[in-house]
Amino acid sequence: MPAAADVDSKSALVPLCHIVTPVGMLGYGFNEDQTLAVLAPLVATKVPTALILDSGSTDSGPGKLALGEMSAPRSSYARDLSKLLKMVHAFKVPLIFSSAGGDGTDEHVKEMVKVIEEIAAEEGNEHYSLKTISIFSEIEKQVVQDRLQAGAITGCGACVPDLTTEDIADSPRIVGQMGPEPFLDAMNANPDFNIIVGGRAYDPSPYVGYASHISGIDLSNWASEKVRRQFGGYTHMGKIMECGGLCAQPKSHGAVASVYRNGTFDITPMDPQARCTPLSVAAHTLYEKSRPDILHGPGGYLDLNTAAYEQLQDDRTVRVRGSMFHFAQESGLPYQVKLEAAKVIGYRTITMGSFRDPILLGQIDELLRRVKQYAEEQHRGVPGTWELDFHRYGGPNGTAPLAPSGAPPSELFIIAEVLASTQDLATSVAAAAKIACTHGSYPGQKATSGNFAFGIGGKMTIPLGPCAEFSIYHLMDLKEGEERLALDCEAESAEQIGAKGNGVGTRRKMLFSQTVSNLGKGQRSSLPDEETISAPFPSKAIKSNKSSSTGHPNGTNSSQTPMQPTQFISSGTIGEVARIVRSKNAGPYEITFDIMFSSPEVFRTVKESGFLCQKTVASALGVPETDIVWSGFFDPALAFKATIPRVRAGRRVPGGSFMENDVHGSQQYLPLMYLKLPEELVV
Repeated sequence: MPAAADVDSKSALVPLCHIVTPVGMLGYGFNEDQTLAVLAPLVATKVPTALILDSGSTDSGPGKLALGEMSAPRSSYARDLSKLLKMVHAFKVPLIFSSAGGDGTDEHVKEMVKVIEEIAAEEGNEHYSLKTISIFSEIEKQVVQDRLQAGAITGCGACVPDLTTEDIADSPRIVGQMGPEPFLDAMNANPDFNIIVGGRAYDPSPYVGYASHISGIDLSNWASEKVRRQFGGYTHMGKIMECGGLCAQPKSHGAVASVYRNGTFDITPMDPQARCTPLSVAAHTLYEKSRPDILHGPGGYLDLNTAAYEQLQDDRTVRVRGSMFHFAQESGLPYQVKLEAAKVIGYRTITMGSFRDPILLGQIDELLRRVKQYAEEQHRGVPGTWELDFHRYGGPNGTAPLAPSGAPPSELFIIAEVLASTQDLATSVAAAAKIACTHGSYPGQKATSGNFAFGIGGKMTIPLGPCAEFSIYHLMDLKEGEERLALDCEAESAEQIGAKGNGVGTRRKMLFSQTVSNLGKGQRSSLPDEETISAPFPSKAIKSNKSSSTGHPNGTNSSQTPMQPTQFISSGTIGEVARIVRSKNAGPYEITFDIMFSSPEVFRTVKESGFLCQKTVASALGVPETDIVWSGFFDPALAFKATIPRVRAGRRVPGGSFMENDVHGSQQYLPLMYLKLPEELVV
């Protein structure tokens, strides 16, 4: 952490807190040695320090919300939490994570608390005493129905269909993405907490909540430019940190944020072989966002048009300042939270295999049409409904576009997927499809023993169980005070907290609630000391490019050579002049594309040419120009971005349901990578 004497354009940088995020998703595993290497010197500074992680996402589809699944196996959460609890006890730092289990349902909040309780009860952990706050974010269906009838619910983006009463009724559970206020209220009411297990939350919320708790920010003073800058900095920091070390080059597991009272913050990767640069940090707001400059969230939006990024002397740390948060109250708008839910729409079975006969490959469309016809003939009069379609890999007409060479693949792999009203019906239709694929005839056939190579895993058909689909991804207007936390009987009353100026209203207004419990049988203590900081962990050296003498994450490493941009020499495609070309889902209903250029010269040349525009992108991606959700250049990251609706079989659909083959959206970028440059740009 730079000395307090370092100044920005207005005032001295006063340290507020340090935040350590070992990995961008709890349950995915992390490097314990790297975490210890940064945590120990941070705690020694006596500046408040916390372990904060995100644990949720809609990226993997609707199964969690519809079926009660978790993002990772329970054993993976236990593994990560065992390491983290050891640090919580040894260093006396709090652990905060949100969206427990991946979806943040009440059930999964309780399950994570059970995991913590089991770890605290293990042999050798008898000394653990962990004051644990559980924050719940499920929303009652009747509340949602009432708001829908009142016209207080809208789709989260232009691609989201209108909500219906049937959607609400068919959804087994509905969660609301909490803002930072419930976390802030929980900490203010229980300042001696050790752990917060949060329900579904906006990813930056626990980060913003902790920084706001330490700073004592008064959110009722939302009209103050100082508060907007502080809150903007905290929110921008949380936006970056919730993904761990993804903002580094190369991307890595963990990162450290050093936050200052005025909202300025520093970001450093935990991996000593990685580094943050102004470009890599600025580029992070492109990631999985519809647009990079204006980021809407609970209670307002983050404006990054005035943000500035500075490389610090160690060549690994980037300082960010100038981010601004605009509260909804400024425009007279209500506080909004995003609602999420999913429903079961049927049952799935798949069968899979490949075609290799070159005679057949030239007429595969006709064969697959007759496969569907055969399945229909075999199920005439059978009760229930079903759909059959095919995933194709390879060619001809496979899902992956051919390389510029145009060489056709010699094999077509297919997965026949069936969605039906019952599992038995889905499996019966899939079996019929396999038979027709294997024994269907075609003109010129020579290989009469069979057409279809099948039997992977020893299975002819594979029942997949219930098929889920996102049903709610909508914004709900809140009434005044509903964004705050209802406190249980163990804490002070809501009226008492409100009297202290923390903004908590009466219990009856609250949607979000908490419980507080003490886990473990040890004696509670609140301050770290020299012995507890070092004793529980063996000393391990962490290899670095150059050792730091400061004991802080941004210690000197100035000898590292910055990555050099590629030259602007090309045979004619975007992929050859871009440093990064990628795609990613931006929520369940959109796919977003990022093109980041290798140097300011290349970026400026492409931008000034006018070549990359809405019309060009729409043509390359095969969508109407009117379907482009957002497109434009983002100068701080030398980047161009475009966002489109998620479309399947000609209609807009949410990700992760029937016939999904890229729920993450990460394999949709190739049309832009192969996009031909105008001749005048080719050197």
